[in-house]
Amino acid sequence: MAKKAGGRLISSAGLVNYYESEDKRAIHISPVAVVIVTVAISVFILVLNFMT
Repeated sequence: MAKKAGGRLISSAGLVNYYESEDKRAIHISPVAVVIVTVAISVFILVLNFMT
């Protein structure tokens, strides 16, 4: 089989395309920040549950 030119991966019969280029206008959040915010929200909800 011959490979198609273009350099993009096609998954799910062409329904999902993955591109390696990043959009400069997109919001970039580090994975560490996501984990910290998730833990902080979880602790806040636990504190609220213990107060009632």
